[in-house]
Amino acid sequence: MRRNTQPDSLFSADDLAALQTGPDFAFERRAIDEGFPLIAGLDEAGRGPLAGPVVAAAVILDPDNIPDGLNDSKALTAARREELYALILANATVAIASASAAEIDRTNILRASLASMRRALFSLPQTASYALIDGRDVPPGLPCPGKALVKGDARSVSIAAASIVAKVTRDRIMTRACSLFPAYGFSRHMGYASVVHRAAIAEHGPCPLHRMSFRPLRKD
Repeated sequence: MRRNTQPDSLFSADDLAALQTGPDFAFERRAIDEGFPLIAGLDEAGRGPLAGPVVAAAVILDPDNIPDGLNDSKALTAARREELYALILANATVAIASASAAEIDRTNILRASLASMRRALFSLPQTASYALIDGRDVPPGLPCPGKALVKGDARSVSIAAASIVAKVTRDRIMTRACSLFPAYGFSRHMGYASVVHRAAIAEHGPCPLHRMSFRPLRKD
């Protein structure tokens, strides 16, 4: 029987402590103890930029071989993210999916983000028995129960691992995109609304990677 659970609305004392000390395996262990042996962490990167896809990752960690130092990707240096990315791919079950700028414009960024996380979960070579999702929303249509965790990438190592994989993957995509559309400097800002990026849009106009539903590109 499929079911979704609601996001947690308040942090417990243990959760607040975890936000200060970093993510752990407590949520995963709780789900395993309840009869869900394969726990997937889901997260995405790239909700806010003006250009490029939103990229999601699903990660099932090996409880006996969790890389040291997993954390919210935003709390790590680029070099450390790259190191952990390699360790995660070598020691965990991983799938990556995305939603393009065109899909984001057609549906909206929330739906596209949830769709990319759902695709990542379905793309895993193993079927997850439970999903932990960063944020407030459980993607619709998951093949297993799921729980949304606010600031989950700072509370769950599985979500933290997914956040690292999604961030590194998206940064690599935008760096490659820079060679296709060099006028915008994507490798410098990864599509975010930096002064340099906005100036390039003003000078050259948008390219096919731009999200035309986002301000200031959107024409009301």
